[in-house]
Amino acid sequence: MKLVFASNNQNKIKEIQLLVPNSIEIMSLKDIGCTEDIPETADTIEGNAILKANYVTEKYGFNCFADDSGLEIDALNGEPGVFSARYAGEPKDDSKNIDKVLKNLKDKTNKNANFKTVICLNINGKQHLFTGIVNGKIIENRVGDNGFGYDPIFVADGYSKTFAELSIEEKSTISHRGKAVKKLVEFCKNL
Repeated sequence: MKLVFASNNQNKIKEIQLLVPNSIEIMSLKDIGCTEDIPETADTIEGNAILKANYVTEKYGFNCFADDSGLEIDALNGEPGVFSARYAGEPKDDSKNIDKVLKNLKDKTNKNANFKTVICLNINGKQHLFTGIVNGKIIENRVGDNGFGYDPIFVADGYSKTFAELSIEEKSTISHRGKAVKKLVEFCKNL
């Protein structure tokens, strides 16, 4: 089975490839000649995943899946949420996004947060959604060099290391994206 993953984010592509069996061949947007930035204009994480998957299906005709993820912080009423990648504005900048989160949490005692991923799969003319959530907390200083995004300040419940301290293999087994991809793989096995 061949599926296009509607992303050019090499970090995401690596994570996904670790999680899918060899029977599913993952192609990137680059592999199908899609070089444009797919607009992410929805006001929900689910909406952006659907927009990206529909874009590839409608313009290129491939079975595909797309994901969108966000960090939702309790004390910030769910921010940055759907705006996680551009929380500190354009252009996307992980370091500035982290700075803004830490600044906004400075006087808050509740550091609870979750990462949420929604995958939209368009296959054989039908659409399916898969959600993965991992709960945890935000720490006050960056720790670790692995991962991307908010990984250096997020510690999953039951762990003492940030996502940025975990290897890509360790992270993918417990992460929000890992949980959503497992649901996707289970679904594809039954097609």
